Amino acid sequence: MSARVAVVTGAASGIGRGYAGRLAADGLTVAVLDRDDAADTLAEVKQAGGDGIGVRVDLTDPASVAAAAEEVAERVGAPSIVVNNAGIYPNKPFEELTFADWRAIFDVNVDALFHVTQAFLPAMRAASWGRIVNMSSNSIALAVTGFTHYMATKMAVIGFTRGLATEVAEHGITVNAIAPSLTRTPGTEAGPEAFFEIVPQLQAIKRLQQPADLAGSLAFLVSDDAAFVTGQTLYVDGGLVRA
Repeated sequence: MSARVAVVTGAASGIGRGYAGRLAADGLTVAVLDRDDAADTLAEVKQAGGDGIGVRVDLTDPASVAAAAEEVAERVGAPSIVVNNAGIYPNKPFEELTFADWRAIFDVNVDALFHVTQAFLPAMRAASWGRIVNMSSNSIALAVTGFTHYMATKMAVIGFTRGLATEVAEHGITVNAIAPSLTRTPGTEAGPEAFFEIVPQLQAIKRLQQPADLAGSLAFLVSDDAAFVTGQTLYVDGGLVRA
């Protein structure tokens, strides 16, 4: 894995930062694509013994993503691993949603995934090897008040994952999704505080999920050991969804 480059979106903090640290520890060069400064994440990457770069980008803007892809290739080489981690988690009852609210969450949770994957997929196809991991959510299996728009995006991620896996398998590329439980991050802290008490009690493992709980699953899905695993959604959620 040490010769490979991985892109992780939305990795300036939260789950993405944990992913970047784990990939660096496994010997990969990590490119962090985020609208925010990634200095803290890059410090973790260095501490883990790896190399990395940060690229400021608007993931909802295809031109910005294309420019970021060029910068990554020029600075560290063409990535063969893409982790579509960026996402937002607004809580709002459906009848209070505006169409602008609806579009805003799809812009980040679905459209950005499209832009990023299209930008980096050609290099994977040329190399006949690639790993794409997308972030869904275990909320799709639950009835969660105020998250209809969020759940719609995360179901879309699963559809995208299954469809793309079918199209790119012949090129040695796998596409999978991870569906975590509620994890305390700067992004989720904007939601109701009560969720951080309620959700762990619904899980088989009754503690709040941490970003580190997801890192091992990602490491497996991007490895050669997962070469025969594609089009799957892996629930890493402490046993909340038992399916």
